[in-house]
Amino acid sequence: MASGGAPTVKEAANFNAEKDSEVLRKAMKGLGTDEKAIINVLAYRSCEQRQAIKLKFKSMYGRDLVKDLKSELGGNLENAVVALMEPCELLDAKSLRSAMKGAGTDEEVLIEVLCTRTNAEIDALKKAYKSELSRDLENDIASETSGHFKRLLISLLQGQRDEGGVDESLAAKEAQDLYDAGEKQWGTDESIFNKILVTRSYAQLQRTFDIYVKIAKQDVYAAIQSEMSGDLRDAMQAVVRCVHSRPMYFAEKLYKSMKGAGTDDTTLIRIVVSRCEVDLEDIKEKFLEMYHKTLAKVIEGDCSGDYKRLLLALVGPN
Repeated sequence: MASGGAPTVKEAANFNAEKDSEVLRKAMKGLGTDEKAIINVLAYRSCEQRQAIKLKFKSMYGRDLVKDLKSELGGNLENAVVALMEPCELLDAKSLRSAMKGAGTDEEVLIEVLCTRTNAEIDALKKAYKSELSRDLENDIASETSGHFKRLLISLLQGQRDEGGVDESLAAKEAQDLYDAGEKQWGTDESIFNKILVTRSYAQLQRTFDIYVKIAKQDVYAAIQSEMSGDLRDAMQAVVRCVHSRPMYFAEKLYKSMKGAGTDDTTLIRIVVSRCEVDLEDIKEKFLEMYHKTLAKVIEGDCSGDYKRLLLALVGPN
């Protein structure tokens, strides 16, 4: 069941922003860069502590820490370090923006972010999108998507999911409503699925899904698979996955990002950085349970150099 999880990155005890700033400046000053020193500071501080370092660095040296890091680092290491330096809500906002910028839209990113965040997280990322990117997220999504998929995303963007307990009679009624809107009739009433999947609490949905299985003799995930298609199907299934287990959803995304030839580093970085202070410990457990390998082992086989070192530091020991 989705709930508060176990992070792999926690606040450093005896944190000293001034001392950390000195270490970082020394690591980047003069010829060459001490990547290990940079990783040893940034991978072991919380997001809030990194923001404090950014401010202290500027007040001590009159320099922008992120700009310095960008000029000293390159490739995936640079991308991962820059992501680490963003406040969580801004990282989400920027991920959404880059998914919609230019030709085509990366719907997978829209689904991953909007279908998995809490009400508070959605509220924070909308504000960051407006204040930092000077754009309206709802307008951008409305212009980049269409149909039932657009309606689902805009519903999720309202951040109005109920956070209360379980109403048994409502669960029974809505399990029947879902069945009537899908399998029972010719054609599907997507709006019923939309309303229930977006507005009910995870605990309420879990109960509704349990009752649904008894009525339909198959689970909601399978029903969506046969009743919906394309991005709408993927988004609704992402919500169902998160109701069952948010860590399982992310474990699967991480596995897919490293499976086969080549690595989807953008996804790998986004998930590791955005979940390391939320539930990455739980994701690691699910990963091992699902794939019989540790997440660290798969990263070790897929990545290299200081980039690998940074990811492993964020993922933590098994």
